[in-house]
Amino acid sequence: MRSNKKLSAAKLYLILDTQVLDHASLLRVLKDAVRGGVDIVQLRDKKSSAKEILGFCRQILRITRHQIPFIVNDRADLALISGADGLHVGQEDLDYTAARKLMGAAKIIGVSCQTMGHALKAQAQGADYIGFGSVFKTQTKPQRQPMDLNLLQKVIHRIRIPVFPIGGISRRNIGGLAALGAGRAAVCRDILLARDVRQAASEFKSLLDA
Repeated sequence: MRSNKKLSAAKLYLILDTQVLDHASLLRVLKDAVRGGVDIVQLRDKKSSAKEILGFCRQILRITRHQIPFIVNDRADLALISGADGLHVGQEDLDYTAARKLMGAAKIIGVSCQTMGHALKAQAQGADYIGFGSVFKTQTKPQRQPMDLNLLQKVIHRIRIPVFPIGGISRRNIGGLAALGAGRAAVCRDILLARDVRQAASEFKSLLDA
């Protein structure tokens, strides 16, 4: 069975999104973000070819070296072939049960959730963690409205597996999430576009620890 020790201790989840930066820039960011203390990394690449994504996954793994879990969004085939540590699926992607059959027992699988029902189902099926959001307005999914933060608070207190709030999270608003009991966060632009990536990641970790 997979070991979830690193996952259970993880607080800062970095999304490497090719809608924000190209592959070369994302690699530079990743190196600095690792030095700044990110705990888990996900690649979200909706535009590159399978060959390009596979090659990029292997470059990421040379940096993370399985010391920091590396998760591939959506593409179970590329997650498996590349040797990534896990897979992340959304509500419209491959369902958890099918994903687990493909990935096997040793890999991490996370599920995007937007409702309490989604979260309870993911937990019951055996998901290792959930990404819950969008908690704030986000450029990644501009059509999605921010959720009622009372719902996030209920999910955090009811769900036993790690819950990573996601969507528009920045150093300016993360304090409000911490007040709700969120000790974790998934972050994209506020790290990827930071002038000092290492410092930004370190600041996030300090805010989450507080």
